[in-house]
Amino acid sequence: MKEEFQFLPEAENVRLWAVSAAGSPLPLMVGYLALVNLWAFALMGFDKRRAKMRGARRVRERTLFLSALLGGGLGACLGMWIFRHKTEHWYFVVGMPLILLAESVLGWWVYCRFC
Repeated sequence: MKEEFQFLPEAENVRLWAVSAAGSPLPLMVGYLALVNLWAFALMGFDKRRAKMRGARRVRERTLFLSALLGGGLGACLGMWIFRHKTEHWYFVVGMPLILLAESVLGWWVYCRFC
């Protein structure tokens, strides 16, 4: 005899509401990446503006790297080159493009694997 649990709901073919509303998780992921890249770009611009002010409180370098690592590699790289900020530091000149490259490879892999 099949044992049934009364307290467990039947969950066949149930998806997360955001995924099922659009039919695909792609719009949700694109929206997230757009916001994170915009944030990383804005952080670079904000820190550059603060760098010009004497005694102003600056954005930590680890915060800039964290914003890139959370998916904002493109925004951080663009902000770094457009605002000409942190281009004298080798770890930014090498690190930000490497983060962008790793995110691109990961994105391509996820796209090919699941779409």
